[in-house]
This record gives sequence, structure tokens and C-alpha cells, in this order.
Amino acid sequence: MAAGSARRATGTELYRELLRLYEEGKKNIPEQPRLFENDVEICLIGHGCKSPIERFWNGNSMVYILQKADHNEGGDSMEESKSDDALYASELLPKESAGPVALSVRRAKQLISLYTMAQNPNMTHLKTSERVVLPPLWIRCDGSDPECTRWLGAEPLKAGNKITGINIYVVTCNGPTADKTCFANLEELKMAHKVKHHSSIVTTKGFAQYELIRAAAIEDTIVESESNISIDIIWNTVDKILQPPPLTAAATLNISLESGDPRSPVYPLYRELQFLLTLAEGLKTGVTEWPESLESKSAFELVQGFLTDLKKKLDIYCTSGNENGTENIKSDTAAVDSSMKSIFSERGGLDFAEQLWCKMRSVSSYQEVVECFTLIIKSLQHGEVQPWIHQGSSSLLSKLIKQSYHGKMKAVSLSGITPVQMLLEIGLDKMKKDYISFFIGQELATLTYLDYFISTSVDLQEQVHRVQKLHHMLEIMVSCTVLLQFKHENLFPLTQTCLKYYKENPLNEKHVFQLPIRPALVKKFYENDHPEIWKVDISSGHGQKEVKTTWQVSTSPPVEHMISNNTGLLCDSTVNGSTEERMYFITMTNCSQVHFT
Repeated sequence: MAAGSARRATGTELYRELLRLYEEGKKNIPEQPRLFENDVEICLIGHGCKSPIERFWNGNSMVYILQKADHNEGGDSMEESKSDDALYASELLPKESAGPVALSVRRAKQLISLYTMAQNPNMTHLKTSERVVLPPLWIRCDGSDPECTRWLGAEPLKAGNKITGINIYVVTCNGPTADKTCFANLEELKMAHKVKHHSSIVTTKGFAQYELIRAAAIEDTIVESESNISIDIIWNTVDKILQPPPLTAAATLNISLESGDPRSPVYPLYRELQFLLTLAEGLKTGVTEWPESLESKSAFELVQGFLTDLKKKLDIYCTSGNENGTENIKSDTAAVDSSMKSIFSERGGLDFAEQLWCKMRSVSSYQEVVECFTLIIKSLQHGEVQPWIHQGSSSLLSKLIKQSYHGKMKAVSLSGITPVQMLLEIGLDKMKKDYISFFIGQELATLTYLDYFISTSVDLQEQVHRVQKLHHMLEIMVSCTVLLQFKHENLFPLTQTCLKYYKENPLNEKHVFQLPIRPALVKKFYENDHPEIWKVDISSGHGQKEVKTTWQVSTSPPVEHMISNNTGLLCDSTVNGSTEERMYFITMTNCSQVHFT
């Protein structure tokens, strides 16, 4: 009786700990890992967070992850008591584990049993309040059993808000190996499933994931970065292990792109954006880290030459009428690199302020900004230039130019933050028009859809943030055009997806944008490659009585806590003079169902 009482008390304690984490997660309170019985760390992985089980399980968006507690990280009082020398020495010592630590399979089974008991509505003697159906629970295992179990999972079965049972999962993992004879046979997997679950009929569903950014990379186009473009393909009825997906399958393109690839056709615009961000940061902090100029002439000399050229070449009353003169000025500004013309067309009709921004991007100090604007304002005051500017421009310089048309310019004190703010404003105006020109010119969006991103009703910092979003969307469209040869019919829905996301969320270059596509559209980029992940789901039963066996192979470790010196795509096995991929394979079995009656 004493052992039973202790077990019930432990089950109650686990339930309460899990419930506290769940309630905090629902309130968007940052979930700190909880310690249970001094050896188990409990984390709640919420919606939108990267889940360690996503490579083999795509169930609920919220799950518990249990693993061995790392006491080295939590001992603040112990750390404080150490001498400086001891702390320094400990930093030099190699860490035992750089990643998460797994529990023994025996301990994991105990925790699954406690979770199942705590979720059972018939266990009224647990003295818990009204029972809440908790998220699924997954436990990292050390593979110490003969089957090499790496995860144990438990998922509640529900009828409305009532829990009716628990699905228990076992995930085993082996590898890496290049020996494909180690792989399972599909008919054997189906038979094993039938025997285990007493099923006469099974269905199969295939899944394959291919990396396209590596397969489609044009020489010298892609450099090492966090960028990734992949395709997920799903189909019914699998004929054999590693079967290539049929063209009739459903496919989803996954795009996660990092801006700033120096070989990207829009890299010049990215550099322009970086200077804009430098100015914005300087306004916010009061300290501007001026970039080193790459021009042979100083910004002041460029502005001086630009004004002189205007006085000589342009008709003061019709600056836009002389197309040759305007074209020369545009060429001098180097506003958009000529290599971008085929994708991101050079925008014509740059006004005075935009051309000025192109000259002043090479400023190397605050004083130089002041000198440039002093020269410009003098020229305006003396009527030496009467430049043309776009209608609707709201920058301070634009206002001064408009006032100069009537010979009544207000005095401007070029001190404090004013010069930097003036430069930031004309840069913002110019870059907004660049992005508008692309999205509208390519018929990917209307001005109404872009209004949020170019609005001047928010402060300058927020305007800069929204321009960053526009640039990230541009990089995505250009990459899909260059690498995947996407046409308007595919770029348009992708643009709408990006616009919707960025109207509701902050800039996030790690976000994965998804687009349903036909496999035939990108087949040529993956047909000669091995999939990064290939799996088959074998199912039987329906509804809550459905049970599933999953067999999966991947080129990278599907379980991050596996003890292995080999990670990633390994090609050190040679067959007939050529290298072969070494793969990991896992089996996820719906090993049992516990029904509460």
C-alpha cells in the first residue's frame, strides 16, 4: 500500500507540474524548464517553436519534452562559491554534452506510466481538481534497450473535451549506414503491423523531402548561409521503400531565406538597406558607425559635382524633359547594378532627392553629412538649382525644395540629429519606390496591398522596419526566379503569402514560407538526388482506433541526442569508385492504446 500511495503522490505531482507549465504557455508567459524529482527537466514547446520531434511526428502544435536534467547549468549558488581561477578553469574544460541529455529507457517508461495514470479520469483518488486534457508528452531516451529506443511518446485520445485514452509511441533509431540491405522491406513492415494490431487491411502513405537550394544552385550563386528551399511531397499508396514520389502527389515548397547573399542579383540594394539601418540605429542610440567609403571621391565631392552638372546640363524649368541628361545622371548614381536588370529592373526617373541619396551613401562622417546639406541648401536658396522631385515625397529636403520654387525657404539648423534624419528620410523615400517599382511592375501586388509597408503615418524606426520586410520579400521572389525559374503564376501567390505574414508579424528571416505547388514544376531539380527525408506511414483502423507504424530514412540525425560522431550528410563510403550517402533510419510504432472505460 505504501508503494502504491507513493506512486499516486508522484503521479499527482507530475500532473500539477505539467498543468502549471500548460497554463503559463496558454498565457504566453515564457515557459522556463521545470525540474521534476531532481533528475527530469520538463519543457513545453509551443506553437511556432522548433520542435525536436518534428522530423518524425506532426501532431499537436504544443508538446511536452522531457529529458535528463543538466545540473551543471542550474547551480547558481555553487557557481558563486567558486573562485575566479576555478571558474576560468571550468570554462577551459571540455563540456560533457553540448546538446540535450536523454533519460534511460527504464526511467522514461516510469514517466509514461505516471502521465497515463495522471490523465486517467477514473483515478479520482489522485486528489486533482477538474481534469484538464494535457498536450502530448515525449521523452528523450538513451537507446539502452536492445531496440535502441530514442523516444517514448504519449498522446491523449479525446472525445470533445473528455479524455478517453492514451496512444503510446515508441521511436527507435539506427545509423548512420550506407548499407541499404539494412533497410526494412515494405511487405515485412506491413505484415508486422497487421500482426501487432490484429489488422487485416492497411493503408500506406509516402512522404519525401528534397533540398532544392543545393540541387538548384547555379555555380557561384549560393554561399553558405541559413537559407534553405526544400519541397515536401506526400502521396497515397507506397509500392516500395525509397519509391520516388509520383507527379500526381501533393507538394509544398518551404522557403527560409536569409538576406545578404553577396552573389544575389539584389545584393547592391541590400547594401543600400544596410546603410539605411546604420542611420536608423544612429538616430536611436546617438552613435553612428559610419561605413568606410568604397568610392574614389568623397561624398562632398560627388554632391558638388552633381550640383555643378545640374547647373550646366539641365534646363532649370524642365529637368525631366532632357532624357539624355537625365539618363547620364542616373548612370552616374549607380542606383541599381546593371547585372540586376533582367530580374530587378533599373528604375528610371530618379528625382533629385533620390539621386542625392545615391551620392551621399558614401559619407564617412557626421561632419560630411552637414557639409553636403549645407552646400545643397545654399544652391536652393540662391536659385542655382530648381530640381524636380516626385509628388508625395514627405522628407524635410523635399519640403525645402518645394519652398524654393516660391523663393521662400524656411531656415533649417543643420545640427543635432537633423542632418542624419534628413539623409535617412531621402533614403527611405528612394528605397520604398524601388520596392514598389518591383512588386507593381511584376504585377505581384497593388499599391493598396503595399500601403502598410510604405506608410509614413508611423515613426521613422517603424518605417525602416517595414522596408526591411519589403527587402526580405524581394530576396525571396528573386531567389525563386533565379534558382527555380518561377513564373508569375507561382510568384503571385507566394507574394500574397509573404505580404499577409509580414502585415501581422515582425521581420523574421528564419520563418518558413510555404507554397503549394505541382511536383512537376521543380522535378528537374530533385529527380537525380536522394531525398533528405523519406518515410512511409502504415495505418489501420479509423478515428480514435487508428494505429500507425512509420518507417523513415534521413541523411541527417533525426534524433539530436543520439551519441554519434557522425552528423549531417556523410559520404565516406565508396562503392565502385563513387561515394554513397550514409543514412539514419527510424521506426515509430503506435505500440499500444490505453482506453479509459
